[in-house]
Amino acid sequence: MEQRKLTELTDEELLQAAKKMKSEAAINAGFIGFLIGIIFYSVVKNGFGFFLLIPLFLIYKLINNKPKYNKQEVERLLKERNLK
Repeated sequence: MEQRKLTELTDEELLQAAKKMKSEAAINAGFIGFLIGIIFYSVVKNGFGFFLLIPLFLIYKLINNKPKYNKQEVERLLKERNLK
């Protein structure tokens, strides 16, 4: 299934995309915080080790995760259509 352009989305679809982007960002932030807690606990309890790389790799993947739509573009379209 091909991704539709932002300008082709209806008002409802655009609002859903903005809501989904916001919830995904909050979930990612919580998960990154959890992984940082695991890293701190691991360093204090066991020192630096091989298993420290797993949470670091997961944090890297979450940070570099590209969203489906550009956040600034979605916000600009919402403002342009007087939806937000």
